Amino acid sequence: MKAQLMELLTLISSGSLAEDDIERIAEEANKAFSDPEGYLAMHPNCGYEEGGRPSLGEWVLLANLPDSVLFQARQADELYQQVVDSFGEQPSATLELTPADLAGLELVPALERIQAQLSVLYPQTDGYELVEFGEPLEDGLQMVLIFTRDLPRLQALAAELGIYAAPAFESHLAELGDGEDG
Repeated sequence: MKAQLMELLTLISSGSLAEDDIERIAEEANKAFSDPEGYLAMHPNCGYEEGGRPSLGEWVLLANLPDSVLFQARQADELYQQVVDSFGEQPSATLELTPADLAGLELVPALERIQAQLSVLYPQTDGYELVEFGEPLEDGLQMVLIFTRDLPRLQALAAELGIYAAPAFESHLAELGDGEDG
């Protein structure tokens, strides 16, 4: 399981986590997934509520991700600001969409605009994909940003580990339905 976790972390960090951080987070999450009772005995004050959602392993994984990898926000403009900040200075010239452009928009149209902007960045990786990831630790949106070419493998790994992962725009669009059902 640790190898799966390391690969998953490599995909969701898109090169922003150092190898030793990936190793450390994977090791910690592996312990929590493999032996929840033992993990809680070793970390009695970790803050996890037994029997809660998400599972302990997923909770440890999510809690150890830096905010440059796991984006959590109440609204799309706040989420996009975190995404922009995670890039640092590098692609700012290529980002035409600003968080202010999303203020007041409903979630689905905002996600569509965000995804359109991210899809054109770094064509060598087929762009980026904003992915809903895991059981939200707080109310609101919880997502990671991955290279689009890695989406099938990310979804396969997440499924093997019992972690929810779905393209954000497509997922929310599907929730609305296509309007053709009558």
